[in-house]
Amino acid sequence: MPSPGLKIFWLLNKIEVFLKVKLAYSLIAMPKKEGYLVFKPKIFPEGKIAAAFLAGMLVVIAVAIAGNFHGLPHLSWAEEVNQSATTGTLPGLGPDVIPDIVSSFSPAVVRINTSEQVNTRGLDPFFNDPFFRQFFGNQFSTPSQPRVSTGLGSGFIVSTDGYILTNEHVVSSADTIEVNLSGRDEPYPAKKIGSDRDLDLAVLKIDAENLPTIPIGDSGSIRVGDWVIAIGNPYGLDHTVTVGVISAKGRPVNMQDRQYKNLLQTDASINPGNSGGPLLNLKGEVIGINTAINAEAQGIGFAIPSSTVQSVINDLINKGSVDHPWLGVYLQTITSEIVQYLGLRDKNGALIAQVADGSPAAKAGLQRGDVIVEYNGIKINTPNELTEQVSGTGVGSQVEIRFIRGGKTHSVVATIEAK
Repeated sequence: MPSPGLKIFWLLNKIEVFLKVKLAYSLIAMPKKEGYLVFKPKIFPEGKIAAAFLAGMLVVIAVAIAGNFHGLPHLSWAEEVNQSATTGTLPGLGPDVIPDIVSSFSPAVVRINTSEQVNTRGLDPFFNDPFFRQFFGNQFSTPSQPRVSTGLGSGFIVSTDGYILTNEHVVSSADTIEVNLSGRDEPYPAKKIGSDRDLDLAVLKIDAENLPTIPIGDSGSIRVGDWVIAIGNPYGLDHTVTVGVISAKGRPVNMQDRQYKNLLQTDASINPGNSGGPLLNLKGEVIGINTAINAEAQGIGFAIPSSTVQSVINDLINKGSVDHPWLGVYLQTITSEIVQYLGLRDKNGALIAQVADGSPAAKAGLQRGDVIVEYNGIKINTPNELTEQVSGTGVGSQVEIRFIRGGKTHSVVATIEAK
């Protein structure tokens, strides 16, 4: 990096050249006389202008150097050149952060191929016309024909001995499952060890050892605006990497015949074939499992938070299924009108809209209209927060619930049951 003295010398040299050029162009060329050009200076006091210009430049130089010594952002010429030549980096990140994460953990991302035998019935081509079908219906349909339906998804290895996490919908109806690993031509046959439709999670097992893995991180620590990296196999394009940020947290999403709760929303590109792949933070930890996309909008994808995975993965591996903790309340968001009607101080909490008969909530004495503000010592601000807390509670656990009823705070103990 050049010293301040060298920088001043370089700048003064440039100023000298500039002033000479400026002075030359400020002279007016007179008609040619006796074989040479006669130049006549302009009437402006060029020397004073040059002196003022030089003084001003010295002030600018002094300020710039003072700023450098006082810790203001500064780049040497070489650093400026390097910065302008570097592409593909994100603001605030070094040029190697994302490539290093991808090279370290991409080998643990797998492609999942599924096949399923289905029977289809067709119509005779002549009668397969809306005009004829309105008279004859399907009575001219041909016998059912077996065919093989194939599917594609992603997953990632969570243990060195071959346990793989993916989405349940990727393998839900598969007759055969094959897993392709990075750097290996032949796929591994895989077996579904456990799955849960409501959570859309499944665990597969392949017979292999010493496999690369990806650690599961804490989705609770991720913030809106944090950078994330999605790795998967969209449209069969192996190990495709996309980068974005967390756009929102706690999203409820209805997708076809599934209802998701508490999803992470990201603008990292997620496409068909990405399902089941990891969403990583900048530590290389899984903070989400890529699950769904909004087909009506670009740049909107969703992922199951890793907190959900951590609470059930052992059950999926050891038991093959998950016991869903159940409190038995239907919740409603608190609006300004509800605050006024119930005489609440603010909109924090989860309003009970209905209590299921015979549920843990009913047995504990909770009622419609109660506002739950604390669950086992954790403050509750929204219905989603209460749902997440209940989901992370072990079946059979006793929890203390604080709630507001009639303007007063009460407390009960409920025993969480399996749904």
